[in-house]
Amino acid sequence: MEGIYRLLLSDYVYPVNIGNPDEISIKDFAEEIIKLTGTDQKIIYKPLPTDDPKQRQPDITKAKEILGWEPKVSRSEGLKITFEYFKNIVGKSETA
Repeated sequence: MEGIYRLLLSDYVYPVNIGNPDEISIKDFAEEIIKLTGTDQKIIYKPLPTDDPKQRQPDITKAKEILGWEPKVSRSEGLKITFEYFKNIVGKSETA
């Protein structure tokens, strides 16, 4: 959120990649989520779209240079925080 906030307050009018520059495959990401959630979901493989990017590693050079921003939370820690947040929301709505 900090990177988006800084971009909104800046005078820069072009796109800036705000993401985690640590590359990870979709398969590894899916496995990480399955492990985090403790489910026994199966990964389903389908043909890739023709325009599917071969590299999933955002270049955050502009974010660093223009906004003075880079991620402070790792992807895995961010996933844990997000999962706990939504788990708490669901838990609260079930008891209401």
